[in-house]
Amino acid sequence: MAKTKTTFFCQNCGTQYAKWVGQCSACKEWNTVVEEVVQKAEKKAWKSSYEPTRKRAKPVRVKEISTEKEERLDTIDLEFNRVLGGGLVPGSLVLLGGEPGVGKSTLLLQIALKLPYKTLYVSGEESQKQIKMRADRIYPNSDTCLILTETKTQNIFQQIEATEPDIVVIDSIQTLHSDYIESAAGSISQIRECTAELIKFAKETNTPVILIGHITKDGSIAGPKILEHMVDTVLQFEGDRNYVYRILRALKNRFGSTAELGIYEMQGGGLRQVNNPSEILISKNDEGLSGTAIASTVEGMRPLMIEIQALVSTAVYGTPQRSTTGYNAKRLNMLLAVLEKRAGFKLGAKDVFLNITGGISVDDPAIDLAVIAAILSSNADIPIEKGVCFAAEVGLAGEIRPVQRIEQRILEAEKLGFKTIYVSKNNKIGLKSTRISVQLASRIEDVVEELFG
Repeated sequence: MAKTKTTFFCQNCGTQYAKWVGQCSACKEWNTVVEEVVQKAEKKAWKSSYEPTRKRAKPVRVKEISTEKEERLDTIDLEFNRVLGGGLVPGSLVLLGGEPGVGKSTLLLQIALKLPYKTLYVSGEESQKQIKMRADRIYPNSDTCLILTETKTQNIFQQIEATEPDIVVIDSIQTLHSDYIESAAGSISQIRECTAELIKFAKETNTPVILIGHITKDGSIAGPKILEHMVDTVLQFEGDRNYVYRILRALKNRFGSTAELGIYEMQGGGLRQVNNPSEILISKNDEGLSGTAIASTVEGMRPLMIEIQALVSTAVYGTPQRSTTGYNAKRLNMLLAVLEKRAGFKLGAKDVFLNITGGISVDDPAIDLAVIAAILSSNADIPIEKGVCFAAEVGLAGEIRPVQRIEQRILEAEKLGFKTIYVSKNNKIGLKSTRISVQLASRIEDVVEELFG
């Protein structure tokens, strides 16, 4: 047995120290540096029979590398496939993070139960009976999903050798521990070692592995930051437990875009895929209300119609408030300055509150014109005519700038029954449609005059 080595790690960011310190110099957190015992031992491959036959890497000319499209595994979940970029890539490692109770385990168990491939679902947090009770609500008659309750990686790999699954799901990476590291499960050393063993298994056997990861109070994945660099894809599962809708985003994806979005609805029988999110993001109000405007935005390849609500009121305490939900507060301040300087609206002494309904966050500049329309509608207390939507960016000079993929935005608005859409006159539109009127504008004043007289 080799000599035992003691090291100190920051439990918040993973920085290593030779001795104990009160404050971490990297993340500036106090009392987060703890001692961990690292036992040096001879590591064996996760499966010794693979070691002699493993191919050694050799340099290859660029022109000789095959560019054939990688065959992906279909997860039968359209939203999950979209965020991944078309399905699971063989040999990839996917990390799914989210707040406690948001539905991470439910989502992956639901996918594992419905997959046509042999799937091993490893849980270190729940017993088999607990998982069975949840499976009975979601999809009770699954023949391809195997449940294993284990936290020791060596035992997990023994069961993998015996069952030879096509996909492995780990719930969660913070509960696993390896014999090669003598420290508690969930510590920096254990998370790093267990992830390294799983990566070795995934790459050697070409088996995709999906990990569930806890998050810290500031929303980042718990454990060392190197964990996110080691995996191929990092997914974030968001949503307020007070609302039924959940949003799946890709923070990192080596095999696809990070701009895609998946939306689910939490129900008693599991998570339902929302194929047309525009209908849930727009409230069904028959009576016209001031301060609301509809914007046409694009998330990845998916066009969305979202509702923007604004409230403008006189500042009671002298200093006006600027508050946003789901929108960049600095961009709101910029648009308010443009309205005051270029259009002559005196909003400097008024409180402005902005909200994007549905609990989603949007950073698409194409919703600028809708934000301004909602603010002016609330300020004048005049509702915008029903069936009107917007898709344009607003510049600092008060000009209305063109946005990309305008035809896709117009088609989405037409599909949902909108009668008029305001866009920039500099957009090149080759689309011919008689069901929706496309209004071209060059300045904010043109739109204000048409909407409010």
